[in-house]
Amino acid sequence: MKKISTMIGALLLSLTAMAASVEKIDPPFWYAGMKNPELQLMIYGEGIGNARVNLNYPGVNISSQVKLESENYLILYLHLDKDVQPGTMQLQFTLGKKKFTQPYELKTRQMDPSERMGFDASDALYLLMPDRFANGKPENDVIPGMVEYKVDRNDPNARHGGDLAGIQQHLDYFSDLGVTALWFTPVLENNMQGGSYHGYATTDYYRIDPRFGTNEEYCQLIEAAHKRGIKMVMDMIFNHCGVDHCWIKDMPSKDWFNNSDFQNNFVQTSFKLTSHVDPYTSKYDFDQMNDGWFVSAMPDLNQKNPHVIRYLIQNSFWWIEYAGIDGIRMDTYPYADYDAMSRWMAELNEEYPNYNTVGETWVTEPAYTAWWQKDSKLSAPKNSNLKTVMDFSFFDKINTAKNEQTETWFKGLDRVYNNFVYDFLYPNPASVLAFLENHDTDRFLGEGQNFPLLRQAATLLLTTRRIPQLYYGTEVMMNGVKAVTDGHVRKDFPGGWADDKESAFTPEGRTALQNECYNFFKTILNWRKGNKVIAKGSMVQFMVQEGVYAYARQYEGKTVFVMLNGTDSETTLPLKYYKEILGDKSQGKDVLTGKMVKFGDTLVMQPRESLVIEL
Repeated sequence: MKKISTMIGALLLSLTAMAASVEKIDPPFWYAGMKNPELQLMIYGEGIGNARVNLNYPGVNISSQVKLESENYLILYLHLDKDVQPGTMQLQFTLGKKKFTQPYELKTRQMDPSERMGFDASDALYLLMPDRFANGKPENDVIPGMVEYKVDRNDPNARHGGDLAGIQQHLDYFSDLGVTALWFTPVLENNMQGGSYHGYATTDYYRIDPRFGTNEEYCQLIEAAHKRGIKMVMDMIFNHCGVDHCWIKDMPSKDWFNNSDFQNNFVQTSFKLTSHVDPYTSKYDFDQMNDGWFVSAMPDLNQKNPHVIRYLIQNSFWWIEYAGIDGIRMDTYPYADYDAMSRWMAELNEEYPNYNTVGETWVTEPAYTAWWQKDSKLSAPKNSNLKTVMDFSFFDKINTAKNEQTETWFKGLDRVYNNFVYDFLYPNPASVLAFLENHDTDRFLGEGQNFPLLRQAATLLLTTRRIPQLYYGTEVMMNGVKAVTDGHVRKDFPGGWADDKESAFTPEGRTALQNECYNFFKTILNWRKGNKVIAKGSMVQFMVQEGVYAYARQYEGKTVFVMLNGTDSETTLPLKYYKEILGDKSQGKDVLTGKMVKFGDTLVMQPRESLVIEL
């Protein structure tokens, strides 16, 4: 009986060996000269986990081989000497009597990592959804073999066909407008059933979704943007992937995901991110928030698994080297494991010291946001190493203020004044990203057309001590609310499709109000470019007086003074409050209109008037 069992085992091993092959290696290639000498190769193929691997390449050694619970994965760790040369190594696989080789390339890095400059307060980021901006290549709307075929512009939650080609065809639009960085919602493959047009359910971390374009087209788009002085920020998601990822279909190991027994016991996150900072939080509450799935279509990755976080870290480095992205926006940042994310940020900062990443930290209390910023004393001795955080407090305050008349106690723009009072909590207030709206919120205008209100909020956003982020179409008065549907705040940009009756890309295609709005944004954004007072200047803010919120930005003897009438009424403002800024100056130039503003004892401001005065 024992002999028969041995024979059966040998036969099964022989059959496995015959079937074993390499279908995929992540990353598909790597770069010589990285500071971290460790390289993880995740090798996928039927039965490949039972193989042994050898190689003979100068400066490269196998550190370890890791067999996972699924025999279709093999993780290979290589050690690359610092002086290893670019070239192609041959990975030699042995399984039973079967032997085969697989080439693997080490490429040359395109630039010194210290030369990769991230985004900062000198930039203005423009967020857009590729599926909803412009369709430059209709032939990629439907890709044979991909599971989701529906393209229906009448359905706000279906794919609409926008792509990378459409964005590249309108790069001159961004240059004219004056934005300096583009942030796309995720462009990686989302080969998913259902509404995955938004890109937040990744099914392949190394492939651009073919309905957006190819990897090569993504690189070409970035190169073309760089020639115009426009940076590219890539949206990444370490917290979760898509439920149709091969890791779910063939799970590498049970601990690859949190709450991996989702078919019998689905655990959803509570979305209550305060568990990170609550000194009294229970283990139950923390674990549900941190390890629960975002939604049933987005499995929660376990970054505490060292193989998972190494895979994700390498993926971010690979896109920087391969595509030349200039920054990263990390989705759902607090939902992932704190220590693992801190490790990622530390490695990224070490490899690329001038780079930048912004993390989505959606809680509206300034203390919470500041807790997450690199070198925060609030979180010490822990350190997130995250340079930039998103100012949801500013978003909350400005969207509440727009519905109020400004008063001296917590109404209207006084809410914004108080938001900045808490900047003492931040290690670096100038490295906080502020916004009026994004793809997950109502449009700032709601369903209205109040341009003076939008102009005032945008003036504040683009002149205060923050990194500003705009949302596509705001410059042409696009509106919408989530109460209708998510797709209602993610409408198609007018003129992005060949059959559109109207185009907002040209003055002729815009209405008079749209042109007024566009020209305002064009004026202030282009004025802002290279303006060191706005990018690097200190800030002095004044308490609200007569409904007016005012602040000064100052740098190297230059001053920009911003005055915002936060009421729907004309107001007469005594200028004695601002003597320390105005001094004995009798006038200054308003950037928005080009007109001179005279300084007497008082200044009359019109309803919702915004002034950006160069002194």
